[in-house]
Amino acid sequence: MLTYIFVIAITAEAMSGALAAGRRNMDLFGVALIAFMTALGGGTVRDMLLGNYPVVWTQHPLYIYLTIGAGLFTIVIAKYMRRLNRIFLLVDAMGLVAFTIIGCNVALRLEYETPVVIMAGITTGIFGGILRDIMCNRMPQVLRHELYASVSFLVAILYLGMIHFGINENINLIISFVFGLSMRMAAIRWSWSLPVFSYSPDRWNG
Repeated sequence: MLTYIFVIAITAEAMSGALAAGRRNMDLFGVALIAFMTALGGGTVRDMLLGNYPVVWTQHPLYIYLTIGAGLFTIVIAKYMRRLNRIFLLVDAMGLVAFTIIGCNVALRLEYETPVVIMAGITTGIFGGILRDIMCNRMPQVLRHELYASVSFLVAILYLGMIHFGINENINLIISFVFGLSMRMAAIRWSWSLPVFSYSPDRWNG
């Protein structure tokens, strides 16, 4: 199940990267590159940090074709994307949860300690979006808008907690997915976000 969701997720993330590139008026190469980095950047950063070589997509060239193809296809259907926004948000939320769980599993397989496993899950879940926004010269949206990175954190905690208590893997996946999707969609619906730290030296030192 995770494999199918992973494929859907990287396709959706590639499309989000292509749209971000389009907002910056990039050429076709720029669109393809941003699409690729958005979809596979989180897993790449995770593997590099954990020393997990070879990096996953280097062993599965299909992922390269899929993400670049999805990015370029987005150019063709861009005018319809606004109508598909809700579906897009749902698929993106599915990707966040799937990437988080996959990242946790990679770190668990490599026998890292729990804090590292959690960070591996979060990195996989959000870093593609961070790379997308950095390359498009804007503040990473995952750190500013409705709950996103924190949803990844909570999913990782829940998933690892159920592993600790010996919950069946399939049940664990279902519960983690339902929880993560519910949290993310509720955050979008009701604009849930963490408190914002606003530092103003002039105001505080005036």
